[in-house]
Amino acid sequence: MSTPKLDCSDLDNYMGKSMQPARMVDPFANCDIRRWVQAMHYPNRLHYDTNYAMQSRHGELIAPQSFPVTMDDGHGSAPSCIGKIPNSHMLFGGDEWWFYGPTVKGGDRIWNERIPFDYTIKETSFAGPTCFQRGDNFYYNQHGDLVAKQRSTSIRYGQEAGEASQSGTTEGHEEPVWTDDELEKLEERKFEWIKMLHDLGHSPRYWDDVKKDTALPERVFGIHSIVSFTTEWRSYTFTQWGSMHRRTDLNMAELGFVGPMAGPEQDPTEEAINPENTDGAYIGPSRGHLFPRWARYIGMPRGYGYGASMGAWITDYFAGWASEWGMVRHSKCNYRSPALTGDITIMTGNILDKYVDEDGRHMVAVDCRMVNQLGAVLATATAEIELFKRPE
Repeated sequence: MSTPKLDCSDLDNYMGKSMQPARMVDPFANCDIRRWVQAMHYPNRLHYDTNYAMQSRHGELIAPQSFPVTMDDGHGSAPSCIGKIPNSHMLFGGDEWWFYGPTVKGGDRIWNERIPFDYTIKETSFAGPTCFQRGDNFYYNQHGDLVAKQRSTSIRYGQEAGEASQSGTTEGHEEPVWTDDELEKLEERKFEWIKMLHDLGHSPRYWDDVKKDTALPERVFGIHSIVSFTTEWRSYTFTQWGSMHRRTDLNMAELGFVGPMAGPEQDPTEEAINPENTDGAYIGPSRGHLFPRWARYIGMPRGYGYGASMGAWITDYFAGWASEWGMVRHSKCNYRSPALTGDITIMTGNILDKYVDEDGRHMVAVDCRMVNQLGAVLATATAEIELFKRPE
């Protein structure tokens, strides 16, 4: 049987053109920040403990660097998933981030200028002809300061390919079973990275003390579940009913999404009539994350996590290690496979280099590898982090 072709001709109509924005209705509150770090498994007290944060260099509770993506109504994927590809599905492929310095905190508003960037079509073993589409997101605060830029990559592929990848097989449908002893050891292992955060406290991680070719501490979290993925979904501000001035140009069917996956997600008219039809947890393409039946419909064996959350895990991993005095300036993440229900996520990294850049900033280059308990690679990343220089 011949592989169907992927018609991407409509995408050319959108490249380089600003898209209609979606705007926040209310400013962020501290509990929006707390909800986010709780959902992202990031127990850094700087972002949820008011008294602790007041003693920090910031003097108040602040959002983590991973936070701006919470307000975008598509996880940053909107400019990388524009234009019709008939009878198609979509997965996240990766993100590249640049961070410019302004801190986000309660009372701020973030808005996003979205511009489709480019696309290419490649042959893949997973889906045959596959479109790798990229788009840029520019996150500004209410003062007009550029907080961050995100270049998102979407993987778009034909309906037949997704269904064929799961046709007639039950491989991977069942979740792994963890014994009580394994669970107890897992909790001990998870706490090691949390203890690193506590040991740092409000102290800087000095650039002077960092050594090239040394390992970053291991970070472990999970076990992932439908409950934890639902918690992630609800921590994104845009998933809350009435939280956004919704786009009026978003139509899942016009993007080429198929039948039952083309519900009225994020539709402003339907939100006023029956919001459960629009928020993505129940109807529409995002429900593939939370319902095994719909996960298998697009080629996943069971419930699976969000690409934007994986990007946040990576940013938080680097930023937590850097201390409240450091800052992730740039990262590039490739998502290879989503986290699945019943699995854990294990993150490791290395210090590749340390240097002073052309702007006089004291930088370290690092990498990260994210795997599950079987060693299957979920994501890889590299980053450049600015650290605090020890005073002379």
